[in-house]
Amino acid sequence: ILCDASQLCKTRQLTDSLSAAQSFFNLFDRTSVIDNSSINGQQVSDLQGTIEFDQVKFAYESQPTSYILNKFQLTIKSGQRVALVGASGCGKSTVIQLLERFYNPMEGHIYLDGVDIGQLNIQWLRSSLGLVSQEPILFNLTIAQNIAYGKENTSMEDIIDAATKANIHHFIQQLPQGYETRVGMKGGHLSGGEKQRIIIARVLRQPKILLLDEATSAMGSYNEQVCYLLKFIN
Repeated sequence: ILCDASQLCKTRQLTDSLSAAQSFFNLFDRTSVIDNSSINGQQVSDLQGTIEFDQVKFAYESQPTSYILNKFQLTIKSGQRVALVGASGCGKSTVIQLLERFYNPMEGHIYLDGVDIGQLNIQWLRSSLGLVSQEPILFNLTIAQNIAYGKENTSMEDIIDAATKANIHHFIQQLPQGYETRVGMKGGHLSGGEKQRIIIARVLRQPKILLLDEATSAMGSYNEQVCYLLKFIN
């Protein structure tokens, strides 16, 4: 009887392991509806930056009947500075994720300069948007390389100019190796505020549209930092 019970236990463990393995392989076999590597799609030759959300509905897969956005309408004209304000979970970050095409809307359309973003080349679209999120992503490279990341042939002058605008240049100068200081894995050698400033310096170099998702949350003196940053957004 003990032998049979032991064998039964092993059989259950094997069944559980096979089930877990199947779930793992199913995850890898999934095909995203958004092809991040696609070379197809339009590019707007003279991007102005007008954004329009038209009757957008969206819910996450985990809660398909709970709409984060329901017939959402928003128009942001070129040159405008717009803040989305609301309680946690109301959809502020979702708006940014939809604009970046991390997800597609379930209904409605999102336009950039009058063109549905679903018709745009996804790599061009994302390169036109500068995103600073609450969780900054840095690589185990030097500070200069992290600021220059994503744009080829960035001069040291441009790097220093961006760092100055992000109010991080003075801090970098105090480091023994200056801009050649390595930030560590995920920026582990820096504080949260320092990491966010480096990310801000990175995105200030290039985009027509700058998206800030609680981008100064780790800096302290929140209102002061936001006002300082907005001085450099045209």
